[in-house]
This record gives sequence, structure tokens and C-alpha cells, in this order.
Amino acid sequence: MAKNWTKVLPAKQSEWKIPEEAIANLSAAALLTEKEDKIPAGDRSKVSNTRLRIAFRELIALMRDIKRRYYFIPPLIVSDLILLGLKPKDTTPTPVADPTGFATATVRYLQKGTLELHIRHLESTPMNAKANYGYRVYYGVYAAGETLPEMGKDLRESRFTRQKKMLFTFEPEDSGKTAYFCIRYENSKGKAGQWGQLFSAIIP
Repeated sequence: MAKNWTKVLPAKQSEWKIPEEAIANLSAAALLTEKEDKIPAGDRSKVSNTRLRIAFRELIALMRDIKRRYYFIPPLIVSDLILLGLKPKDTTPTPVADPTGFATATVRYLQKGTLELHIRHLESTPMNAKANYGYRVYYGVYAAGETLPEMGKDLRESRFTRQKKMLFTFEPEDSGKTAYFCIRYENSKGKAGQWGQLFSAIIP
């Protein structure tokens, strides 16, 4: 790529407003790196390998500096980027698939008033790692005699996480009550997947 730039930049110098010094420095760095790289493997030493690493490092730094200074303002057109061997930015948004499959969790009892969910994928259901960006955990606390939820839609509170562990700390007066949970996958756009199974635990 550096050798290609040394051919392209002189022709574009005026149009892209690139100083002669920058082009000259690039040519010198490219020639030096090529020279060091051509040393046969059997003739290399620790010294020559060090020179080669330094030459490549300095060449890369110089190319990045030229790109930052002269390729962005004004921005080059796609054909210019291709001419330089650079990849044009993809302006077509990548579609995000709907979440698939189901997530569930096991409950770990910690200190008084605290539960920890260990979330996992239900292996018998489809899995799309890109679509299943995170977990929306719905929950609610119910005392004896209250109308209990029949499905996840009945739970009004929720929290989102991308971690596989989620800690719930309840109020002291909730001890002995039942916490109900339901988990849905969400993609990176916030679209939720199917409702998981309802499960519960007694708050310690």
C-alpha cells in the first residue's frame, strides 16, 4: 500500500493539498522498509530484525498521519479511496435480526433480601448470537393472598442486562414474599423476542 501511495500522491498533490515534504518522507520510509524487508531470513540478526520492526512502525505511523491530515478534509470520494487501496465506509446499515429462542435462569440465594439470577439460553430453542444482544428481565413481588401473575406480560417492572448474572436486592419488608421473573431476549435495537417461562423464588 505504501508503494502504491508513493505513485498516487504526486499526481494528486495539488488536488489534495499534500505538501512535497510529506510525500518525500513517505517515499523515503517506504524505500527503507522495503530494503530491510528484502534481507533474506538466513542473513537476519537481532539487529536487522529490530531495524525492520522500527521501519515498519515508522512507516505505518507516517501513513496514518497522512491519512488523518489529507484524506478526511475534504473527504475523498469513493474512487479515490479505492485508488489508495483503502476500504470505503459502508453506508448501508446492517439489518438486525429479531431475537430468537428463549432464555431462563436459575436462582441463587444470597444474604437476606437478595437473589441472584444466573441467566442461560434454553438449549432446545434457536440461538442467534448477534440478534440475542441482551436480556430484558421482567419481575414483580407478590405477597400471600395477592393475585399472582400467569405469564411474563403480567410483570410490570423490568431491567436490561448483557451480563449472565443479575442481582436483585429487595426491601426488608419483602422478605418471605415471592418474586416472579420472566426473561426475553432483546436485539441491539431494543426489539424483544418471545416471552420466556415464568419462574419464581421466595425472597430470603
